[in-house]
Amino acid sequence: MMTFNLPEILELEITETVTKEEATKALILYNDDVNTFDFVSESLIKVCKHDALQAEQCTYLVHYTGKCVVKNGAFKVLKPLCEALLDRGLSAKIED
Repeated sequence: MMTFNLPEILELEITETVTKEEATKALILYNDDVNTFDFVSESLIKVCKHDALQAEQCTYLVHYTGKCVVKNGAFKVLKPLCEALLDRGLSAKIED
């Protein structure tokens, strides 16, 4: 029979919960009437490290549907990416 130390179990549960919550964030890029298709695609390649095809697909989705999730991950990972997109004049936001 295995025995567990209660504080270790609680710490493990808390750690797993925090990790799951951090990984559920989405970086969303929104359409605008200012930036060109090429600029948006280029920005996704430089900022989000998309390959050319992925950047093009996301850019089409943004253009035709108004928005696209361009990256998923922890808030602390997505925040600098979001800020970089905003600095380039794009509309982006981190959501759950």
